[in-house]
Amino acid sequence: MTITLTQAQNIIQDCLDWRKAHDLKPLTVAVLDSAGSLVALAREDGTSTLRPDIAQGKARGAVAMGLGSRALYERAKLEPFFIQAMNTLSKGSLVPVAGGVLIKHDDTIIGAVGITGDNSDNDEACAIAAIEQAGFVADGG
Repeated sequence: MTITLTQAQNIIQDCLDWRKAHDLKPLTVAVLDSAGSLVALAREDGTSTLRPDIAQGKARGAVAMGLGSRALYERAKLEPFFIQAMNTLSKGSLVPVAGGVLIKHDDTIIGAVGITGDNSDNDEACAIAAIEQAGFVADGG
């Protein structure tokens, strides 16, 4: 099983609704499938042009490494050369900071959500809430 377009669009809408309910800054939300390919992306008005790459990088790192991006951030503090090497292998596309959350179904990774726009803790909380709202298990690391 992998994340479908309809599921990805629903997760994005839940993220945007959660953002508004919690008065966060405008967000960019990317949903990737289990292969790390973009399924859906939304960039709210007022966000910078680099935000889609950041959101995808957070989600891509989570899928590629099988860990939420918070865990990648913690690992980068302990083993910066390892994360740097992984980022080199991925052509610089990993963003190892909180906000990239794995989407799991029956303990299987089916995709990831990457969010950017507010602080990383809020980005991650928003992703977790939306993934759980969709009936999946969120793993932020």
